Amino acid sequence: MAQPALDAPDVTAPIPRTTAKVRRTSAPPLGVSALWVFTAVPAALALLAAVRAPKMHVLLDFWHVFAKITDDNGHLLLGQVFTYHLDQPFVVPSLLFYADAAWFDGDNRVLTVLTIALLAVAVFALHTMLPRHLNTTTRVALTAAMSWLLFSSHATELWLQSTNGISWVPAVTFCTIAIACAHHGRPIGAYVAAALGCLSFGAALPIWLAIAFIAWLRKESRLHVVVPAAAGMVILAAWWLTKPAGTQSGATAAFDPDGRLSVVAAAVGGLWSVDIAVLAVIAGGLTIAMLALLLRHTITDRPTADAGWAGLACYAFALALMLALGRTTTNVPGGNVGLISRYVLVAALATIALLVLTTLHRPQWSQRYLVVAVVALSLVTHAIGGGKADQVRRSYTPLSLSAIALRVDAPAALEALHIQRAAAPAAHALRAYPFSSAFTLGCHGPELGSHLELTTAQPMSTGGPGTARGALDTPATDAGAITTGWAVINGTQPDCILITDQTGTVTGGGITGLPLTAGQATTASPGATAWQATAGPMNGPLTVLAVQSGRLYRIS
Repeated sequence: MAQPALDAPDVTAPIPRTTAKVRRTSAPPLGVSALWVFTAVPAALALLAAVRAPKMHVLLDFWHVFAKITDDNGHLLLGQVFTYHLDQPFVVPSLLFYADAAWFDGDNRVLTVLTIALLAVAVFALHTMLPRHLNTTTRVALTAAMSWLLFSSHATELWLQSTNGISWVPAVTFCTIAIACAHHGRPIGAYVAAALGCLSFGAALPIWLAIAFIAWLRKESRLHVVVPAAAGMVILAAWWLTKPAGTQSGATAAFDPDGRLSVVAAAVGGLWSVDIAVLAVIAGGLTIAMLALLLRHTITDRPTADAGWAGLACYAFALALMLALGRTTTNVPGGNVGLISRYVLVAALATIALLVLTTLHRPQWSQRYLVVAVVALSLVTHAIGGGKADQVRRSYTPLSLSAIALRVDAPAALEALHIQRAAAPAAHALRAYPFSSAFTLGCHGPELGSHLELTTAQPMSTGGPGTARGALDTPATDAGAITTGWAVINGTQPDCILITDQTGTVTGGGITGLPLTAGQATTASPGATAWQATAGPMNGPLTVLAVQSGRLYRIS
């Protein structure tokens, strides 16, 4: 007699974990070694970019925080460390900013390398959560995916300018450690890591609820569920009651449910788009939907192996929701704040959780398919992120003028570059860059205070024949402002730009090789690039010089 339809097996239910042991065989040692090498590649690329990053902190957040937490003699104002920045707790980043200025000459590269190290710790913490019943090849393949997603080229801004990296990464890293500790049944370690995360940035505020959720999935005692949940509610309430009033970073205060929903989806799907919001929204929506299907079984069956990954998925979604509630604005490329480079960590965490949960729930799938899927996912998302990395580099290049502007104290230039002028005395007292001996104008000779023989400078033509051509965009009348123009010498860009007073004393300088603006492109000679320069206070007319191979060329 035929069985009733109601007695048919549930084909959507996950196959028991024991099947994975039977059906999966580990790859040969050479294949596993190749996967480990593949795992290290994105971290090595990020480390190379971090080491080659500019020495100068060029973002306003660093100088704003540094000015707030120091006096003019460079002494740390500990009370200011515990104040909010961008309506977020900022204790750990503030201390790291000060330590960099006081002990490492204010070198941006020190903190970019630290950012890479912290992300590597996050990868390791997630690696420890992989169940032991998975074979070696599967574990290494999943670890490779974690590495490629967290060190994605989308996140380049985190290791080009450490201001963004040290603002976000410590909090996220402490949260992954907290999730790993909770997954392994170590509540004290989870609480300590969560507390350190909350002292780092607001990105850690939801972690307490994730810890409580993990404890519940692990069927731990009621105390282990209630304590972090209660702590999370108290911390969120305390932050809400004490944070500064109003919105930050140009965020909208409108209700705007559709706009905020698009930010949530774009943040979760940010790995799949550079600046086209709709692609990220679609990818994010699919990621959330698939996680919801997987978490249905996790919540129903509560397998221990799933606990940390479910908590990671919920933490990533909570981060996306926080972005939507606190940062939604249209004043960003692509019109969606979820596409900003540093926020791709949200998409990375969500995608990692999806990949691991899928592997755990579908052990019948071929190991070969998993490895191919990991390699494809890693390379495709990294390739897509190359466009975002280029955008970040282009946006940072003009900000390199801030080192010269700070060194010569050019008020109008500092204001245009959004650099906190009040930070200069403390940086000077601590001999932090650009007030250290490492500062240079990049001319391979002349520096600030050098005397030049202006009569030896060759004039530059504004067009027509000649090996040296260049021009100012507008007459240079304010030494403290940004002076702009274009130049080409022997078919290439100048080594640097110098500004002198009427006696030939160097009082300022500039940067070269910038893209031509739309206005410059219509008048500049072929092969020319743009330049920007500024100088300190001085009497008399300015003389602007281009320098190449030690030879001077007069632009004005």
